[in-house]
Amino acid sequence: MQAAITVTPAQLPDVLLNVAVVRPVFVWGAPGIGKSSLVRSFADSLGLDCVTLLGTQLAPEDLIGVPQIVDGRSRFAPPVSIARDTPYCLFLDELNASSPEVQKAFYSLILDRRIGEYELPAESVVIGAGNRATDNALARPMASALLNRLVHVHLSASARDWLAWAAGAGIHPWVLDYLLNRPDHLWTAPPKTEEPFSTPRSWHMLSDALHSYGEGVDDETVRILAFGTLTASHASTFRAFVKTVRNAFGLEAVLKGEANWPAAPEDRDLLYFLAETFRARLVKELSADKASASPAARQLAYRGKALLVELAEISLEVAQIVIASDDNGRPVLPSWFLVEVTRDLPRLVAARS
Repeated sequence: MQAAITVTPAQLPDVLLNVAVVRPVFVWGAPGIGKSSLVRSFADSLGLDCVTLLGTQLAPEDLIGVPQIVDGRSRFAPPVSIARDTPYCLFLDELNASSPEVQKAFYSLILDRRIGEYELPAESVVIGAGNRATDNALARPMASALLNRLVHVHLSASARDWLAWAAGAGIHPWVLDYLLNRPDHLWTAPPKTEEPFSTPRSWHMLSDALHSYGEGVDDETVRILAFGTLTASHASTFRAFVKTVRNAFGLEAVLKGEANWPAAPEDRDLLYFLAETFRARLVKELSADKASASPAARQLAYRGKALLVELAEISLEVAQIVIASDDNGRPVLPSWFLVEVTRDLPRLVAARS
């Protein structure tokens, strides 16, 4: 299932409030971006119990029930978790990861809101969720008959929404501050190999682990936890960020001339982090047109070239990170700044060729 239009976590509750109350909804999205927790929070907002059925752990009889003889006739008795007398939210998690037989068992429940003789109470809602096949997650093709019984919504990760939630959710200050500076690190596409990758869920796990260790957590433990939960490149820069916090060593000190670029071999991760942060600052504050640049931006550009010289003396490779193009070969920094770099720092530019 490909996403033509996506909604953010902040938009999803309103969609569910207006659609799920009249038609069943299926929420598509990558692993770890909060699909399940958002559905449960939505149910809580309506005052409904949320009954979760996990598609990967179901057999058809778990839905249809088992036959009983009543007055000489057989009838199927649905499970007590489903057969309730009061309205509730039925959450079909990982629905598209269930077997074809289980998916068929859901047909009447989703379309007609009934299983055998049991009918869902009025004002109950049915919501499904699942990952996409492109996420390298367990997912089966959804039969067209089932697909056509659902309203489909594609959820995307949103750093703004997650950070707004995290500010009041007890997320560890290191995690919160890091993602405020690098919101682009909140989520990465699932890798094709078996390794940790960054998602809102994995950042939350890292936060919980850091809270568990407390303030005395050492650098090696931070490294173990970060590399055990995040994309490797994010884990490395997060560890370097923690070093800057603990040693009051940040980019501002370098920009003001109060500190030099870290040159020790054991601080190479810190050097990479500061260089990436420096690049992000230049991208954010340097305008596309030099004539419209503010005095502060012009001063940053002037200081930036001097810092690039100092950085290149330590590592040409790291200095090149600052002025590198994006993954598609397009310049990220303003062309006028790159022209000045080419003119004033030919050694750095030549090394990129």
